[in-house]
Amino acid sequence: MSLWSIVAPRETPGRSRGSGSSWKSLRTRAFATRIRIVDFVLNSKMAAGDTLQDLVKDGVFEAGFPLHKGEEHLKKKWARWRSMFQRQPISDIRDYFGEKVALYFAWLGWYTYMLVPAAVIGLIVFLSGFSQFEASQISKEICKAHDIYMCPRGDHNRRFQRLSDTCAYAKLTHLFDNEGTVLFAIFMALWATVFLELWKRERARVVLQWELYGWDEDQEEMALGLISCPDHQPQLHQHSYLRSTVILLLSLLMICLMIGMAHVLVVYRVLAAALFNSALPFLGEQVTTAVVVSGALVHYVIILIMTKINKYVALKLCDFEKPRTFSERESKFTIKFFTLQFFAHFSSLIYIAFILGRINGHPGKTVRLAGLWKLEECHLSGCMMDLFVQMAIIMGLKQTLSNCVEYLKPWLAHKCRSLRAPSQDPELGHWQRNYRLNPVYTFSLFNEFMEMMIQYGFTTIFVAAFPLAPLLALFSNLVEIRLDAIKMVRLQRRLVPRKAKDIGTWLQVLEIIGVLAVIANGMVIAFTSEFIPRVVYKYRYGPCRRGAQSEVDCFTGYVNHSLSVFYTKDFQDPAKIEGWENVTECRYRDYFSAQDSNFSEQQWFLLAIRLAFLILFEHVALCIKLIAAWFVPDVPQSVKNEVLKKKYQRLEEKSCSPKSTDV
Repeated sequence: MSLWSIVAPRETPGRSRGSGSSWKSLRTRAFATRIRIVDFVLNSKMAAGDTLQDLVKDGVFEAGFPLHKGEEHLKKKWARWRSMFQRQPISDIRDYFGEKVALYFAWLGWYTYMLVPAAVIGLIVFLSGFSQFEASQISKEICKAHDIYMCPRGDHNRRFQRLSDTCAYAKLTHLFDNEGTVLFAIFMALWATVFLELWKRERARVVLQWELYGWDEDQEEMALGLISCPDHQPQLHQHSYLRSTVILLLSLLMICLMIGMAHVLVVYRVLAAALFNSALPFLGEQVTTAVVVSGALVHYVIILIMTKINKYVALKLCDFEKPRTFSERESKFTIKFFTLQFFAHFSSLIYIAFILGRINGHPGKTVRLAGLWKLEECHLSGCMMDLFVQMAIIMGLKQTLSNCVEYLKPWLAHKCRSLRAPSQDPELGHWQRNYRLNPVYTFSLFNEFMEMMIQYGFTTIFVAAFPLAPLLALFSNLVEIRLDAIKMVRLQRRLVPRKAKDIGTWLQVLEIIGVLAVIANGMVIAFTSEFIPRVVYKYRYGPCRRGAQSEVDCFTGYVNHSLSVFYTKDFQDPAKIEGWENVTECRYRDYFSAQDSNFSEQQWFLLAIRLAFLILFEHVALCIKLIAAWFVPDVPQSVKNEVLKKKYQRLEEKSCSPKSTDV
């Protein structure tokens, strides 16, 4: 076993320490700098061509890591649950773990702080639906529609159902599918932009305070290389079109695999509907709900499995590309891994939001899987209910189970290691305690960033269907900050302190998510929500098309207008449907003509309005984002002026320095 530690710098005799806290901070920072230098030397190519990590893999050494030293202050002030609502000591984190870890926690704290207004407004939008829980004209019509029969929805449901049976679902859907949804989606697009712009300003202040504003990572890496070897030569930039082509093709292959996972879920839900109907007949009309819930659970399990596969594939693709430096390797790995994770997490949501119930035909002419099983349809109250349930289950599980596993797994591993290797020699007790801590890896901090990026995607991309997402993210982040702090200080070996002046490629990832959020939310409102059909009916077909009338609600008759008619005599085998002899016509959600089952005039007009709204929404939201980005400068004027002063002072010093006389 090989354990390496760093000795703290000794006090220079006769030099004043200054204040106790500033001296302690300076000493801790110097300790962290030495750790970074030693780690660079140990992991540089030696004469035999091996690094310390290579020797550990070959079994020459058992482990190599820096020791925790002087972390008691962070344990008392930061890494404990009772400090959940206290400010983070970012400066102390920087002194102990380095700027890269400190910037992660600074960003996470800022993100959590900015979630407060989004969570409040999302909760207000959700609760505003309660004000119309009983007063909604559409819900009233659905609850009173005892004489309207809905067509059988699948092979598991071979009987007609009264529309009034969906009364409770109609009221629940109105909680998150109301007029406030559009305004909240636009607000979240603006929020995402303001959040990023304000974070850039905060980062600029912090980096200037740390005197890293003009720091260059390549320059420091070359300096460290010269320290470890006087003959060190920097690795030159390289590019291979062949490698890039292979990586692109393999990445597309993995993305197709992710999309294939969504098709697996489709097959599962179709088969599960038939299985639940035969094995669990007592579910009755709740078969659809059971299928949606179980499908979300299966999707969550697939996400856990594919995360490990995606990470392995992304690392192999990154190594094949042969990045020049560690930061370049991390950046390339970030892009590849996030792309694969995005499709793994959001493929099923995209299917539910934009495909589910739209390719399965209509009564009398249904599309079947392998010619046997009928494709599933949306929930009785609409596709927004399916999307809401899927979002709530996946996000809820990720914020609860994932956090529990993230804490319990290293805690139990640490306890087991402590029981197996009790400390015997008191002189080696400190080294042994560090050895029994859980190991850390090159991308340990990367995993924390990735988890937050996926959460940020859930919070913004489909927020129109789940306005409670910011509230869930807020509660989760309050726990996540302390959980990560406890892991790093109490349960894991010390991370090698690394310098950084920003969060790197993750900032570009956040900007991409912001643009995707505008597109996705616009499509959800246009094609998944009932907002557009309601507006079109109100101003074109409803009783208020010639002006508002006080004696009648503008949505009177909307339910009957939005349901197509199908004559039961046109079923291929009506005798198999229970009660068909007593029902001459049934209804289903769509705008088809009852005579020839082709799209009606309303359907084409509605499609044109949906497309027009989508274009208008995206352009307005993107314009608001651009205006907000221009209105809020990335760097505060105070920071710019301070940088300008320092540049001027350096030039002044150079101009005042003694020059050689002219010949």
